[in-house]
Amino acid sequence: MTASNPPAPSPSTDASASEGAPGRAVAYGVTWLSYATYYFGRKGLSVAKATLETSLGKASLYGVETAYLTAYALGQYLSGWMGDRVGARRLLGYGMLASAAACFAFGSSTGGTLFLVAMFANGLAQSTGWPGNVKAMAEWTPPARRGAVMGLWSTCYQVGGIVATSAAAAAVRAWGWPWAFKGPAVAIALVGLLVLLLLRRGPLALAAPTSAESAAQASADLAAARRRLLRSPVIWSYGVAYFCLKLIRYSLLLWLPYYLEKVLLYEKVRAANVSNSFEIGGIAGTIVIGLLSDRLRHVPRSVIAAISLLALAAAFQLYAVVGGTGQLANFLSMALVGFLLFGPDSLISGAAAQDAGGAGAAALAAGLINGIGSLGAILQEAVTRGVSARWGWDGLFHVFVALSLISALCLIPTFRSRARATA
Repeated sequence: MTASNPPAPSPSTDASASEGAPGRAVAYGVTWLSYATYYFGRKGLSVAKATLETSLGKASLYGVETAYLTAYALGQYLSGWMGDRVGARRLLGYGMLASAAACFAFGSSTGGTLFLVAMFANGLAQSTGWPGNVKAMAEWTPPARRGAVMGLWSTCYQVGGIVATSAAAAAVRAWGWPWAFKGPAVAIALVGLLVLLLLRRGPLALAAPTSAESAAQASADLAAARRRLLRSPVIWSYGVAYFCLKLIRYSLLLWLPYYLEKVLLYEKVRAANVSNSFEIGGIAGTIVIGLLSDRLRHVPRSVIAAISLLALAAAFQLYAVVGGTGQLANFLSMALVGFLLFGPDSLISGAAAQDAGGAGAAALAAGLINGIGSLGAILQEAVTRGVSARWGWDGLFHVFVALSLISALCLIPTFRSRARATA
C-alpha cells in the first residue's frame, strides 16, 4: 500500500549502482550491522538501572529516559528530512560517531544535569539510525521483495538488542556501571567509520542532479513528496498505531530486566539474559510476518499487522498469568509477546514506510512514522512508573493489552487493496 505516488526514480549514476549482487550484499550487511550496533547505545541504561539506583539513588535517573526519548522523537523528523537530502551514508556515519561521543560522556558523568544532557544528545544522534537505514535499504530493494527483505533485515534490532544487553550486563558485573556506556561507545564509533567507508547509493536511488535546473527540480519534487506524506491519512494511521507499539516496546526494553530483578528476584545477569526472550521471539516474528506480507500480495500489509496485534493482546494476558510461575514459562511467554510485537513493528516502520515514500522520500516517511511512534516511547517512563506503582505490574500488562487493541484499530483506515508497489 502506498500513501502517495512518488515519482519513479531515474537510475542512479553512482558507480555502486552497477555492482549488482555484490554491492547489494555489502549494503545489506553494513546497514544490518549499523542498526544492530545502534542498540549498544540504548541498552546500557536498562541493564545498569538497578545498579545506578543503588549507587546514586533513584532520583539520579528521574527524567533521563524521558530526555532521551524526547530528543529521539524530535530527531526523527530532522533525520527524515536530512536523510533525503544528504544521503544515508553521511547521516548514519556521522550520527553513529555522535552517539558514541554521547555514550562515553554519560559513562564519564556522575548524575544530575550531566546525565540529562548526555542522554538528550544521545537521543538526537540515535534518531539518525532508522530513517537513514530505511532509506539505504529502499535504494537497494525492489518493491515486490520489501516485506521479506525488510523482515529478514529487521532482525538487526532484535539481535543487536540481545548482544547489547548481554555485553552491558557483563561489563557492569566486571567493571561497574560506567562501562555499560563507555565500552559500547567504542563499538558504535568503529561501525560508524565502517559505514562512511563502505556504504554506497543503490540502483533505485534518484539520480544526482547534473545541473542547477535539475537540482531545483529535484528540490521541488522532494518538497512535493513531503507535502503529500504530511497530508496522507495512511501515514497518520501508521504513525498512531506505531505510537501505541513503541510505548509498549520501549517499556519492555527499558524495564523488563528491572522487573525481573526487582519484582521476580532474578539474579542481575540472569535477569538480563531472561529478558532477551523478548527479542529472541522478535527475530522469528519479523521474518515470518515479513515473508507473509510478500507472499499474500493481495492482502494489505496493515491487515497482517492488525491480526498480529490482536494476538499480541492475548499474549500479554497469558504473560500476566504465567510469567511469575517459573523462568521457563516467563521466557516462553515473553518470547511469544516479542514474536507478535516485533512483526507488525518492523512491517509498519520498514516495508510500509518504504511503500509510502519510495526511494526518493523513504527517509522522510520512516522519520514521520517513527517520529509519531516515538512520542509514545516518551511516555513509557511515566506510564511504567505510574501504573506499576498504583496498580502493580499486572496492571501494567493489562494496559499493554489495551494498547495492542488500540493499535490494531488504528490500522483499519488502511484496509484497502494493496496498490501496485512503486519504487
